[in-house]
Amino acid sequence: MNNKETAIFICQLLSNLYQQINLFGDQRLKIIYILAGINDGLEIVINQDRN
Repeated sequence: MNNKETAIFICQLLSNLYQQINLFGDQRLKIIYILAGINDGLEIVINQDRN
């Protein structure tokens, strides 16, 4: 599973739990940022190694 697939999987899980999901990416660093929940209280960073 690559980092894009990981981000999709996490967003699918969060979609039933949180009202809002914001997804950002940095192609240069190959990082995906996910901010979710009320006031973006949950922050997830997925790097190229999917960590």
